[in-house]
Amino acid sequence: MTLKKNSGSKTISNTKEKRKTSPSTNELIQGILSGDAASLAKAITLVESTRKENLQTANTIIEKCLSSKNESIRIGITGVPGVGKSTFIEALGKLLTSLNKKVAVLAIDPTSTETKGSILGDKTRMPELVKDSNAFVRPSPSGTSLGGVTRKTREAIILCEAAGYDVILIETVGVGQSESLVHSMVDFFLLLKLPGAGDELQGIKRGIIEMADAIVINKADGDNQKAARIAKIDFNQALHLYPPKADGWVPKVLLCSALQNEGVNAIWNLIEDHNLQSRQTGSFIARRKQQNKYWLLQTVEDRLKRDFYENPTIKAELEKMMVSVMDNQISPFAAAESLLARYKKKSN
Repeated sequence: MTLKKNSGSKTISNTKEKRKTSPSTNELIQGILSGDAASLAKAITLVESTRKENLQTANTIIEKCLSSKNESIRIGITGVPGVGKSTFIEALGKLLTSLNKKVAVLAIDPTSTETKGSILGDKTRMPELVKDSNAFVRPSPSGTSLGGVTRKTREAIILCEAAGYDVILIETVGVGQSESLVHSMVDFFLLLKLPGAGDELQGIKRGIIEMADAIVINKADGDNQKAARIAKIDFNQALHLYPPKADGWVPKVLLCSALQNEGVNAIWNLIEDHNLQSRQTGSFIARRKQQNKYWLLQTVEDRLKRDFYENPTIKAELEKMMVSVMDNQISPFAAAESLLARYKKKSN
């Protein structure tokens, strides 16, 4: 009996001790600025939280880190499931850390629409990179965000830059809806494709090709080599049909085998060429300014949407309106107007 009581007392004591040692906001900020990965992870968790009590803390951390962030290269990587994004990112990440660069990977895992759960298995798919002291791999659930880009990815980028990471890699789920969101937060947009996957050009949206700064045919090894070369020719011909980019950059098509670690160096050299050119022409700064403007407007929209749906009066009225709309007693448009008018009156 005595042993059980002592064991219970120790458990309670340990729990209290953990609570007492939880880092304060200032400690988290100092930890991030000193490059502490644990502090960075905790701060991103706060930023991703939907709890109101964490919002102010997260905003304070973001504001303090914003002025201390370094000039990293932000790279968006997209492609259909199975194209080898995780393998490619690990190969690229290991190359970069071998060049004494600090790499942060923000990998988005799809959230189930049924269970609302996520596997968050990117760390298991990048075992070598996870163990690298110069790398930080952060899987995050996509939630309800289109295409798997979370609403807080932009803030996570800022925190990673403040922690001293030179290259930020953003991996998307690759379901066709996320590309414009990724493009709005990165300096270089890379599209991964598979060789021999049917009609290469029919299965891809025009807008994605227009946004891509490079198209990489992955898994170009073994029996896939011939199909990869044909795909490269097809995409090169397609790119010539598009108008030149505003910044003067001419997108390239490259072959790669991330599994065999072939062609990865050439891809990084291309990204560096793009970075150098964009800085020389001033398009790098111009793009960053436009990104900040976009995310200001996006944040306002997100905040208004959240406040609208969390308003107690609106919640109650919305339930009634949904029943009326489903029973064809009122049109969806009239119902929306009524709800917005009520919200506006309540806000005033």
